[in-house]
Amino acid sequence: MTTTPEQIDIWRSAASEDQRLEFKEAKTQFDNRKLYKYCVALANEGGGHLLLGIADKPPRPVVGTAAFNDPVEMAEKLFQAVGFRVDIEEVAHADGRVLIFDVPPRPRGTAYHLDGAYLMRSGESLVPMSEDHLRRIFAEGGPDWLEQPARENLSAEDVIDLLDTQAFFELLGLPYPTDRTGVIGRLEQERLLDHSANGYSIRRLGAILLAKRMQDFPDLLRKAPRIVVYSGNSKLETKLDQPSTKGYTVGFQDLVRFVMNQLPQNEVVEDALRKEVKLVPEIAIRELVANALIHQDFLIGGMSVMIEIYSDRVEISNPGEPIVPVERFIDGYQSRNERLADFMRRFAICEEKSSGIDKVIQAVETYQLSAPDFHATYRRTAVILFGHTCFKDMDADARVRACYQHCCLRYVLQQKMTNQTLRERFRLPETKTALVSQTISATVDAGMIKPSDPEKTSTRYRSYEPIWA
Repeated sequence: MTTTPEQIDIWRSAASEDQRLEFKEAKTQFDNRKLYKYCVALANEGGGHLLLGIADKPPRPVVGTAAFNDPVEMAEKLFQAVGFRVDIEEVAHADGRVLIFDVPPRPRGTAYHLDGAYLMRSGESLVPMSEDHLRRIFAEGGPDWLEQPARENLSAEDVIDLLDTQAFFELLGLPYPTDRTGVIGRLEQERLLDHSANGYSIRRLGAILLAKRMQDFPDLLRKAPRIVVYSGNSKLETKLDQPSTKGYTVGFQDLVRFVMNQLPQNEVVEDALRKEVKLVPEIAIRELVANALIHQDFLIGGMSVMIEIYSDRVEISNPGEPIVPVERFIDGYQSRNERLADFMRRFAICEEKSSGIDKVIQAVETYQLSAPDFHATYRRTAVILFGHTCFKDMDADARVRACYQHCCLRYVLQQKMTNQTLRERFRLPETKTALVSQTISATVDAGMIKPSDPEKTSTRYRSYEPIWA
């Protein structure tokens, strides 16, 4: 392993620390225990490099480090502490000594721990891995739940009866084959169906996507999305509790239509005229329901995608904690179920390019709704959609949330947020500039956004970007 000063400068110029890089100043020393923890976390995230002697904030100047003067001895201590080898390299950079810890990736299906703590990084912190995350690691190399059979020993006639093959070809924009052999052959080609000496087997993925009746697949019944409608703004009185009866793709339009029909009306004023509209727009329901279906953790039993409708809000949640931090939903994308996501994209239900949440935020701003609340709860990921709310009726948290989401949206559109753009988002007149500046300041203080041009002293004309930009 030979690292040049030029390579260090390339690493320093990276837009942000990622799962492969970690910088620490450590001018005089670095705590051994902290070093062990970072090596375990980096290994669990696929391996990478920990560099001592470099400031961790851009532009990341080389400050030099006097830590660990005997790298060979430290490598031995590391091995004894963490159980895997970490190579340590000293590099004489022009601006000071840099120490590089080359951390290998964990083996497939294995997670490293330190005294029972399976660590990973979260922003500036080291945190224990969630139960969901650990389960996914330990399941690596094993059979994929979605690829296992849902029904076996079937005839071709059984397959046609159980799956909506007509909708399958329509959604793909293909002509329906003239004979049954062509239909079955295409399903086999798409790996939704398997053929053996005992007949055909429908994979769980095929059933999840194309089932005419979910009750025909008993082990998938709890995977059907469930719509619950409450009488007020609490769970005290339930008006309706109904699961979806069809596969995700063949029943998606009916599902969205059914949810929209259950939404309460909301009174808004436009151009001095009052009118009744649905609590939230259809595009927000469509994108968030598709998101919940795609990103759920199928390995969690006894839980389903939930769409809960209250008099003042809609809550959409799915089993499994998020694999992308909630604050990065608007710009990040990583699918938990890649084949499911691919089919949903091909069927024009989602785009699989991280634009779904962008569309939700755009719709929220267009319809002047309160900012949605994305959050992770125990073994679930949830989002709350609120109805139309004027700025004066938003609490402090809602205003900060709206400011952050507006800033993120502008950033992914390669634009910058300013006082003016946020005023336009809230539909406030220029006389409310100071009030909007207070919201921006509160969002900066919350560590969610930062000035992109800090040299400008006027908050009225300063632009902003997300803190992770």
